[in-house]
Amino acid sequence: MTEATEIPPPPWRRPKKSTRQRRPLSQELIVDTAMRILDAEGLDALSMRRVALELQTGPASLYAHVANKDELLELMIDRITGELDVPVPDPDRWQEQIVEAGMEAHRVWTRHPGIARAALANIPLGPNSLRYSEALLSVLRAGGVPDERAGWFVDRLSLYVLADAFEDSLHHERGRRTEEDAREYFEQVRTYFHSLPPGRFPVITSMVDALVGGDGDERLRYGLELLVRGLASYVPDRPGTSTGQAG
Repeated sequence: MTEATEIPPPPWRRPKKSTRQRRPLSQELIVDTAMRILDAEGLDALSMRRVALELQTGPASLYAHVANKDELLELMIDRITGELDVPVPDPDRWQEQIVEAGMEAHRVWTRHPGIARAALANIPLGPNSLRYSEALLSVLRAGGVPDERAGWFVDRLSLYVLADAFEDSLHHERGRRTEEDAREYFEQVRTYFHSLPPGRFPVITSMVDALVGGDGDERLRYGLELLVRGLASYVPDRPGTSTGQAG
């Protein structure tokens, strides 16, 4: 290094722009960026313009890789589905496996605030989504569930899990962001139920603890077990095999 290059430039001179090139735009980079926005700020903050701003480019440049926001959401949903473990069919545990899959799916969807709202209106056709659907259907077929019932059940299961995850995101938006916040809210509900006139609401006031008891995971598991046990009623009896009751 020469003596001249060691001297700093005067403060009124603008520094030269960095010659380092940005990472070339790609579908993967666009989805990565959209996921960061979603996880940091929620679904309402996400737009093609916002993604372009984060990437220091114009919205038009994104359309060479992603057709529109709907396609971006589909890609994000498939990316999230790829985070789910794929169960290996076990005929003796099929009910328990479905309940476990539902619990895990709920945890994954709630990690990405608000995206469950978009997933509710989405038919899963991406590679990760197809892989996951194939796995769930394989578990159900191994358990002896008739094909039509299995196909409909996967749809109903998805709606139940996503709707519950979406409700969690609404609680978060309304200020009930921690378990302590949620407990405080439900204690207020409990107090209100107790304050109702028993003569007008004899059943509600007599079962307050049953109405507000149980945490989110307990209630989610209860709903999953209801669905699975109802589905089990469609499985033909097979002598010498176990139905693997859930719960």
